[in-house]
Amino acid sequence: MNRPTDAREGVDAPVLAVVSDLFFVARIRETGRLAGVPIEFARTPEQIAASLGHAPRLVLIDLTAGYDYDRVFAALEGAGPAVLGFTTHALARQTRPWHPRCARVVTKETLTQELPRLLKEGVTA
Repeated sequence: MNRPTDAREGVDAPVLAVVSDLFFVARIRETGRLAGVPIEFARTPEQIAASLGHAPRLVLIDLTAGYDYDRVFAALEGAGPAVLGFTTHALARQTRPWHPRCARVVTKETLTQELPRLLKEGVTA
């Protein structure tokens, strides 16, 4: 699960976004549209499991949304795509238990700045 994304793998494969914040849903959706990258959204472990059937090449997960992260990461376990977690500076310490389960963790500010590249290229080592 913590492997880097190979940008050559699954060029048409979707990016799975586990996000409920409407600002980030809109931002990710629009950036994906402009970049020509298909985006799927999920909020529950069941939706995540269903989306994993489409072999996403990257998973974006909001570590501040208050999900049942044990269940979310259990659904992602062994699925293959790299996981990019995002948090805030203020909640970085609180979200730290989930950081090792991600290939990379960034702040929401960094996610916003790097989103076009991340959607196109994925997470690099």
